[in-house]
Amino acid sequence: MLKADLIGVGVIGTGRAGLVHVANFAQNVPGARLVAVCDLNAESARDAAGKWGVEAYSKPEELLKNTSLDAVVIATPTFSHAELVIAAANSGKAILCEKPLAISEEEAEAMDEAVRRNSVPFVMAFMRRFDLSFNRARNMIGRGDIGEPLVVKSTGKGPGLPPPWNLDLEKSNGMLAEVNSHDFDCIRYLTGEEYKWVFATARNNKCPDFKANYPDFYDTAIVTFGMSGKVIGTIDGACPADYGYDARVEVQGSDGVLFIGNIAQKGVVVGRKGSGVAEEIVDSWRSLFREAYLAEDRCLVDCVLKGTEAPSTLIDGWQALKAVRASNRSIRSGKVEEL
Repeated sequence: MLKADLIGVGVIGTGRAGLVHVANFAQNVPGARLVAVCDLNAESARDAAGKWGVEAYSKPEELLKNTSLDAVVIATPTFSHAELVIAAANSGKAILCEKPLAISEEEAEAMDEAVRRNSVPFVMAFMRRFDLSFNRARNMIGRGDIGEPLVVKSTGKGPGLPPPWNLDLEKSNGMLAEVNSHDFDCIRYLTGEEYKWVFATARNNKCPDFKANYPDFYDTAIVTFGMSGKVIGTIDGACPADYGYDARVEVQGSDGVLFIGNIAQKGVVVGRKGSGVAEEIVDSWRSLFREAYLAEDRCLVDCVLKGTEAPSTLIDGWQALKAVRASNRSIRSGKVEEL
């Protein structure tokens, strides 16, 4: 039950993304209060809970019994999303689920059924949909500022190694899911078109030590795709990309071109005689998309208090999952895969 129009939020998962949501709900989300955190690593849960003076759990099923909770954020490894989303929906909790949505389409279907059956709000954590630059670009494309979109090139690269569980594609769907789900989604978001086919190639170029135990692991990939209208394009991904965090999109239209994102940190340019001009490179998604993550969390509250519809839905997560899995099939087959 809502208490004085202040919703109680619990965060399941205290990894990198989970801790961003924990801090947001503890400090920066009007209409919400952080009630509890949960992680299978009890020490990690206690550390996060202790910092903000909230309850700690090591079992999600126990957290979901907390009657002070109206909503949960699920920020756990991908292979656990389906079970947790279904349990949260069955408990009547509003849900914000980190990407990727799930491992398989069968899981996505079961999650969708549970969310619909229980009529609970659901926000898919595609933070680019909450970013001012991406939203401005989408509006410009919709107005016809560059004519009809024809070619999209999207880059998504992360500076650090993926988490250990991500090395096994059966548990993660690989780098294209963990890093490039955002690229697959934002292309749909910007163009309003659906994926029709993909052709992908990938290599393990930087992590040879993983080859023996994880022969399917890749750290570099390129996907070529065709959409349901005129749009064709590419997605290129890498993780780790040692130089920094890189999220950029180029949209070529019939009457112009549009660029979103920059590899340089905003606001700092240094020029020195003999060494030229230098800019600092974006270090992390946490800094680049800080405001977007806040907007994402505030959206969850609005969905509960105001009945707002989220701009990122479970279906959006499902469509990105379809494109990722088709790309992985293409990597294995060496052929174009239709969706």
